[in-house]
Amino acid sequence: MHALILAEDCNPDWPSLPVVGYKYAKALSEHIDVTVVTQIRNRQNIEREGLGQAKVVYIDTEVVAGPLHKLAIALRGGQDVSWTLQMAMNYPSYLFFEWKVWQRYKADLQQGKYDVVHRITPMTPTLPSPMAAWSPVPFVLGPLNGNLPWPSCYTSRQKSEREWMSHLRFGYKHLPYHASTYEQSDCILAAFDHTLSDLPKFTQPATINYPEVGIDPELFHLPERETKERLTILYAGRLVPYKLPDVAVRAFANSPALQKHRLQIVGDGPERSALEQLIAEHGLEHCVELVGRTNQARVGELMRQADIFAFPSIRELGAGVVVEAMACGMACVVVDYGGPATLIDETRGVKVPMAPLGELVVSFQSALESLAAAPERVRQLGQTAHKHALHHYSWDAKARKTLEIYDWVSGKRDAKPDFWS
Repeated sequence: MHALILAEDCNPDWPSLPVVGYKYAKALSEHIDVTVVTQIRNRQNIEREGLGQAKVVYIDTEVVAGPLHKLAIALRGGQDVSWTLQMAMNYPSYLFFEWKVWQRYKADLQQGKYDVVHRITPMTPTLPSPMAAWSPVPFVLGPLNGNLPWPSCYTSRQKSEREWMSHLRFGYKHLPYHASTYEQSDCILAAFDHTLSDLPKFTQPATINYPEVGIDPELFHLPERETKERLTILYAGRLVPYKLPDVAVRAFANSPALQKHRLQIVGDGPERSALEQLIAEHGLEHCVELVGRTNQARVGELMRQADIFAFPSIRELGAGVVVEAMACGMACVVVDYGGPATLIDETRGVKVPMAPLGELVVSFQSALESLAAAPERVRQLGQTAHKHALHHYSWDAKARKTLEIYDWVSGKRDAKPDFWS
C-alpha cells in the first residue's frame, strides 16, 4: 500500500491542527509507504524533527499564501481570534496548493503508483478538495471537524472572538469544488456529531465517524499518583474568550473548600491580564498559579502531577487537550457540548450543562468540590479515562484503523470500518 498524503498544515512545533496533521502522517508512515505533500513553510521544523518513515515533498505556494496570510492577520487583528475569517482567506491559497500537487503527481497517479490519496489537513469542511474529482485512485477526505454553533447564551464571547463572519459560514457550500468534493470522495472521515450533521445526506454511506484528536503515549501516559490531601486542578489551553479560563478561577474565588487545593492554568493569550486581575481581586495568589505557555512535553508532565482537569470551554470542536488529560489519568470536568461531550461520560469524568456564565461557574464549582472531596473517585475516573484514551486515540491505534479504511476504499475489505468498535 502506497498512500499520497495531502497535509498542507503539518508541523511538529505549531499547536492544534498543524501538530495533529504531523503526528497523524508520522503514525501512518510507520505502517505503509507514505509520501507526505505539505507547504514549504513547514520545511525547517519537519527536517529538524523528521517525519517517521515518510517521504516528504514541499510545495511552495507563498506567492499566493504569503500575502493572503498577512492580509488575514491584519483583518483579524492578530492570530488568536476570528478563525472563520481565517478559513475564508485560506480558500484561494489552498486551491492553489492542490493544483500544484496535481501538476506534480498527475502522471504518477494515472500510472497507478499510488493506491490511495488522503487529504488529512486542512480539517475544516469549508475548504474543498479538487483532488477528490481529479484523482484516478480512491480518495479519502478528513478527518473533518466543524459546524459547532455558538451557544446562544454566549453572544458576548462570540463578539470578543470577532466571529462576525460565522453568520456567513454556510456560504461555503456554494463555492467552486464544494459539490465535487463530497460527490467524488470515496470515504469521508468526520469528527463528532456536529460535523456529521453538516455533511450532505448522500454522503452517509461513505462517511465514518472518526475524531481527529489523538495522543502520543510517550508524552501523555499514566503515572503512579500518591495519595495526598491537597489536590491539583489543572486548566490547559489558549487563554481566549470562548475557552472561559476565568470559570475555574471564579469557582476557586467562591469556594473556601477549593482554596485548600490549588489551580494551575497553563497557556497564554488575550485573557491573561483579566485572569491576573481576578486572582489579585480575590487574593488567590496562594492557590492559583498562571504557568504560561509551554511545550507539549511540559504539559504532559504537569498533567501527570495534577489530579483533576478543568476545561470550561463552551465551543470546543475536538478538544485534543481533553484526550491528553484522559491519557494521563486525570478526572475531567467539561461542558456538555461539542467534542468534550463525546469524549467524557460518567465513567471518565463529569459533564456540566451548558449555561450562562454565572450558572456555569456554580456548576463547575460544585463538580470540582465534589471530586476534591472524593480522591478515590478521582482515581477511578482517571484510570477509566486512561484506558479509553489509549484504546481509541493513540496515534498508532488511529493509524491501524486508517489502514482498514484504505483497504475498504481499495476493495480489499468488504465491511465498512467502525472507529468505535
